[in-house]
Amino acid sequence: MQLLNILLLGANGQVGRQLQRSLAPLGVVTALGRQGSGGLCGDLADLAGLAETVRTVAPDVIVNAAAYTAVDRAESEPEQARRINAHAPAVLARAAKEVNAWLIHYSTDYVFDGTGTAAWQEDDPKDPVNVYGQTKLEGEQAVCESGCCYLIFRTSWVYAALGKNFINTMLSLAAQRENLKVVNDQTGAPTGADLIADVTAHVLRSAYPDKTLSGTYHLAAAGQATWWEYANLVISAAAESGMALKTKSENIIPVPSAEFPTPAPRPGNSRLDTTRLRTTFNLRMPPWEDGVLRVIKCLHHIFQKV
Repeated sequence: MQLLNILLLGANGQVGRQLQRSLAPLGVVTALGRQGSGGLCGDLADLAGLAETVRTVAPDVIVNAAAYTAVDRAESEPEQARRINAHAPAVLARAAKEVNAWLIHYSTDYVFDGTGTAAWQEDDPKDPVNVYGQTKLEGEQAVCESGCCYLIFRTSWVYAALGKNFINTMLSLAAQRENLKVVNDQTGAPTGADLIADVTAHVLRSAYPDKTLSGTYHLAAAGQATWWEYANLVISAAAESGMALKTKSENIIPVPSAEFPTPAPRPGNSRLDTTRLRTTFNLRMPPWEDGVLRVIKCLHHIFQKV
């Protein structure tokens, strides 16, 4: 495969930082955060600037790892969420079509209604329960209707060693409190940003020469857990590594979602069926526990150096 000219948006986010690493062997990566660089626009709210940036860079591949992800705030800022999650992907998709580029875009299990217990397949009916999910669905639809070659990866429960995520929130709280209450009626698969980035690079290498592979795929770690089960692994692994925590595993109390009312409803079922991704690209998705334990080890080393 030829070396690629890749435009990466959202380069400073959890997934974006990992993509800078995983995409580097495939070609030249122009990595842009929200502030942009060298006169290029990385702000998804600046629709005209995005289109101009694509025309200037003339990439072979656009990777959009940026999004409006403040789920609760989206309920009071629907137009801003829509501009970033729906209108911006539409602009990028049209620009990709114009310069004959592939577009890689990340979405979410929130496009589904979150009911039942079966893992969601790509073509299951969509019925988002909040503004965030609705705007992400609109973004997907715009990409699919644009006529460009695309890869949409739906994922869930994303985390990394750096950034705002469940692992870091739990560790922060556990360092301050003796007891924690954690929701136990929502189920998904915690998925590392490093796994998302590595799979993206693998799939891109296979798909770029073959336009028939354009489509939507579910990308998540194997297995499933509730937030309470997830918290138990985080706290127990962190304690075993020597981190100073006040909370013990036995003091993590399972509670229903109703105990933590939020402006935006949350789906109870975030399971994603990854069969299409695994069979199409000959992949094995590792257990969710593996990635979480790796991040805990990384955080332990970081804290030792501080």
